[in-house]
Amino acid sequence: MWEWWLRMRVIVQIPCLNESETIRAVVGDVPRAIVGVDRVEVLVVDDGSTDDTMRVAREAGVEHVVRHRRNRGLAAAFRTGLDACLQQGADVIVNTDGDHQYCGADIPALIGPILRGEADVVIGDRQTRNVPHFSRAKKWLQAAGSWLVRRLSGTAVPDAVSGFRAFSREAALQINVVSSFSYTIETLIQAGEKRLRVASVPVRVNGRTRPSRLFKSTVGFLARSLLTMVRTYAMYEPLRVFGCLSALLILTGAAPVARFLYLWSTGQGAGHVQSLVLGGALCVMGLLALLAGVLADLIAVNRQLIETTLEKVRRLELANSAAVKRDACGTSCADAELGWHREHGDDV
Repeated sequence: MWEWWLRMRVIVQIPCLNESETIRAVVGDVPRAIVGVDRVEVLVVDDGSTDDTMRVAREAGVEHVVRHRRNRGLAAAFRTGLDACLQQGADVIVNTDGDHQYCGADIPALIGPILRGEADVVIGDRQTRNVPHFSRAKKWLQAAGSWLVRRLSGTAVPDAVSGFRAFSREAALQINVVSSFSYTIETLIQAGEKRLRVASVPVRVNGRTRPSRLFKSTVGFLARSLLTMVRTYAMYEPLRVFGCLSALLILTGAAPVARFLYLWSTGQGAGHVQSLVLGGALCVMGLLALLAGVLADLIAVNRQLIETTLEKVRRLELANSAAVKRDACGTSCADAELGWHREHGDDV
């Protein structure tokens, strides 16, 4: 009776917003037989679509559909899908986009390092330099952004913003997405800070089906991505971030102060008090930034304790869910499906 629960289970989650034209192809592209995997299922997260995305997804044969009654954004849809997959007992969670950008046939290669016990998180490398429909500017920005994320996260991922990625059950339990923009950068920085094993495998991409809905312009995307990087890194390394800001302010302020002292020592300081005022103000701001860093570092300790508590609560919830499903297995395993979403006003 309990054998189904003990098998290797892979769930492919697809966050969607008005993807009725492509969702059938995305679902049909998911391989249902993978070596080393007993069951492959598909979960669609409908992020407040106003078209027939849900109906088409069900007709395409998806096993699970979770719906936000209103649009909450890509990061929220990803977070909902991650929690839903865990509730369904996934051992490996694959995330792909609803616009059919990624090649589903590469899923076995994507989850390979996790199945072999070599990685906790695997990112699909689109090899953007070879993608024909990416402009030269976009390729350069992708490379520069990925380099910066590698520096911040301590990982060696060549394509940091790729949405084609896989998570082991343990990694998914530890990931907490708080960004309202996108999950790609935040999950990588978190994985690096939590010392999760991160790997990358080359994957293929399909032709462009539509313009990106995540951002209206490249400048806007860059601004929001940089803000996400700074915010996420500051959550985990606040003392380093504010310490660097403090050092920059103090060193900048030291220059006009030194200038004033030099002029004062030569008897010419009377007309240069402005340098002393400016330098003093910058040094005070630097000291305040350092104090803010110390306070933020102390607050970060509380955040770590909260994350540890949240992880334990998740494990307890999943253990309870497993017990309920085992008890209900003789009648219908679907009776316990995603009941927690209704508490948040979502339709299942």
